[in-house]
Amino acid sequence: MKTNYFSLIAAGTLALSSCGRDFLNVDPIGRELEINYYQNSGQAYEALVSVYDVLQWNDQTGYSVMYLLQTIASDDCHAGGSDASDQPAFVAYDNFTLNPNLGPQAGLWRKNYRGIYRANLFLEKIEGVPGVTDEFVLRTSSEAKYLRAFFYLDLLRLFGSVPLITKTLSPQEYYEVTMATPEETFAQIESDLLAAIPNLPLEVGGSEKGRVTQGAAKALLARGYLYMNVKMDQVAQLTEEVIQSNAYSLTPNFADIFTRAQEHGVESVFEIAYSENSTVGWEVFGSGYGEGNVGVQMCGMRDFDGPVYSPGWGFAPVSQELYDAMAGDPRRASTIIAADSLAGASYDPGFQNTGFFVYKYAPRKEALSADGEPALNWGTNVRSIRYADVLLMAAEGLARSGGSESTARGYLNQVRLRAGLQPIQASGAALLDAIALERRLELATEGHRFFDLVRTGKAAEVLGSKGYQSPKHQWLPIPQTELDAAQGALTQNPNY
Repeated sequence: MKTNYFSLIAAGTLALSSCGRDFLNVDPIGRELEINYYQNSGQAYEALVSVYDVLQWNDQTGYSVMYLLQTIASDDCHAGGSDASDQPAFVAYDNFTLNPNLGPQAGLWRKNYRGIYRANLFLEKIEGVPGVTDEFVLRTSSEAKYLRAFFYLDLLRLFGSVPLITKTLSPQEYYEVTMATPEETFAQIESDLLAAIPNLPLEVGGSEKGRVTQGAAKALLARGYLYMNVKMDQVAQLTEEVIQSNAYSLTPNFADIFTRAQEHGVESVFEIAYSENSTVGWEVFGSGYGEGNVGVQMCGMRDFDGPVYSPGWGFAPVSQELYDAMAGDPRRASTIIAADSLAGASYDPGFQNTGFFVYKYAPRKEALSADGEPALNWGTNVRSIRYADVLLMAAEGLARSGGSESTARGYLNQVRLRAGLQPIQASGAALLDAIALERRLELATEGHRFFDLVRTGKAAEVLGSKGYQSPKHQWLPIPQTELDAAQGALTQNPNY
């Protein structure tokens, strides 16, 4: 039997890795055969955790750190590293020399389809679990649908046309799956999120921090509409509902957002949780069993010697363009580390050095793991959806749907005033330009910029000097390994 080409978990087993997350305290259980699993609510809960677990995988087929890769693909950062041969996949995405064998696509494909497999399996099994309540089934199945939608939205934005799989497949069925269009895939994303929203809680607390809420599902759907450039009135409505829920607010001080104290804070609509408590080493790298955020190690300054920060690997040096764009913006000091200005510090400049580094996910000494391999055990959570993003999506949805420009300006100016900037009074096209600029500055280095440029049709203009060609580089190439194994079921993206 041939290995299935979607890089999913081997048929017949449910892999549940060490599942002690920041948001769900579940003891590790190793591996259990599916036939013996899903026998009670406790096992079902652990299975749900295994779906969440895939969100934080960043070690599939090399380093597949989504937020860092999308920042490198944009004009916010360069590839970096020690030299041009360090992580060729990162360099290829930075200068758009991608091909089916070179780039980050294999790891991103593998990660998301493994998450989809786990979500599909959970949805098939949950209603047959003995002793579970209707409430338990409704909530957990809604979480699984959100997670499936999350994985598929990433695949859609990364690859465009992808196989749409909504059930577990027999070995033969893997070779019968066809490519779905972006519209078909998004229809499934929309269906999953609309079905999930009514059965999710408005808020979670305590040990449940990190579980999906209605606000997270509405914001994710709004993000999807924006990317697809459809239903701007729904973008406005969904984000307005999140705003009016009063479940979230802006962190008063922008500089505090990415501190450990503000993880799952008032501005967090959805976070991907990491932990420094797994004590793992390099022996688990590539398995998804680590629980740390390796992107933190990657974007730190190489061989750094000085206060506050730990040494990193020098990836994603911030561009001079972003540094200049933030001149006079109070957020710059909490977005970009000006390494050459750090008193009593030194570092190795590395490849494509600009002297500027990512601040938001920088490795800080106070967060250094005491056990295991430090590079693999950073517990810094990824802020996947922030309330500031919701406000800016609301402003854009209103402005693009013919809604109230006054309300749109109000949401935009909430973000600006928190940063200590003067309010904007723009209208029409100037208002949309102001919203786009605010998204760049507020969300800089968080992985949104590339997708914003693509969906607004500005990628070729802004990224052309880096090698971006439209429409080729809107999407990554389908991994050659998947094409080879698919026996003709998959087709390569155009121009690759």
